[in-house]
Amino acid sequence: MSQWIGTANKSYASYAMEELRRQFESISITQLSPGEAFLFEVPLEQEAVLASIKAEQPIFLRHLQPVDVVRSISADADDLDWLSDWIRLSRGKLEGKRAGVHVRKAEGSPYPYSAADTKAVAAAMLEQCGAEPEQKHPEILVAVYASRDTLYAGIGTPAEMLSDWPGGAVRFQKEEGQISRAKFKLLEAEREFGLDYASFRNAVDIGAAPGGWTSLLLERGLRVTAIDPAELHPSLLAYRTLTVLRKNAAEVSFQPGAFDLLVCDMSWSPMQMTKLVLDLVPALQQGGTAIVTVKLMHRKPLQTIREVKSRLSAAFDILGARQLFHNREEMTLYLKKK
Repeated sequence: MSQWIGTANKSYASYAMEELRRQFESISITQLSPGEAFLFEVPLEQEAVLASIKAEQPIFLRHLQPVDVVRSISADADDLDWLSDWIRLSRGKLEGKRAGVHVRKAEGSPYPYSAADTKAVAAAMLEQCGAEPEQKHPEILVAVYASRDTLYAGIGTPAEMLSDWPGGAVRFQKEEGQISRAKFKLLEAEREFGLDYASFRNAVDIGAAPGGWTSLLLERGLRVTAIDPAELHPSLLAYRTLTVLRKNAAEVSFQPGAFDLLVCDMSWSPMQMTKLVLDLVPALQQGGTAIVTVKLMHRKPLQTIREVKSRLSAAFDILGARQLFHNREEMTLYLKKK
């Protein structure tokens, strides 16, 4: 038996729960933060749950925190004393490792301490345990979640928790002159799927305007062909490595194998997007990569995703399917041409 806290994007927790119900028999689920975080229990040990999640990672499960210990919140210094004692008893998991601390509080939680205060106490105890407090590149994470009545704490690696950010909320710093927040989606996809855009040479961006994704690829040194009847941001036109086609994507054609990367973040229906991408498959090199977002416009997103994946699988191996933190009413696919 093991307990976990799952986190999804706002309003998408029900779909993460549905995926987990299909994956684990006899699962029980309790909401902690409506539409976002939930507690679930399965009749399996932690190792078996982690193996199952690794083999078939749910699309909408953004973060997974193991629950090793639980305490009713007393809303005083006893809460911190309990946390310190638990970390001390966990020395065997922490000693000699770079350890980070994640602290989250549900809205309305009576837990009186800030994340910074809790981290300071935990970091002091980590040092006593022979661990090195480290937030940027931790090997192991101490995660604490304060609900409206209970403290939940657990230890795991960033890979096991599906992210090295608290709750999987990946943050990027907005740059001066940044064209759009859509750039963050492509940055997060690179991070999530273990890509390096600088390793590609020629990209095509379908539905490029105003140019958030195009700007990132240009900055990484790629030659980019941007397709969109709308205008790109004027700042991009200075790039000699940019080709702009002011057309609908359905109206263009290219030499076979012209690109090794295809990206698409169009606000079209999922089936229209799928058809456009499939029509451009010949222009992608054998083994070429595609990153596309699927807009979840309907009430049955899991069914929509299954249909899109089924159609795309005729031409692509589907290597990743995730709703990223920076996705809103959408999710992201990582594809490789067969």
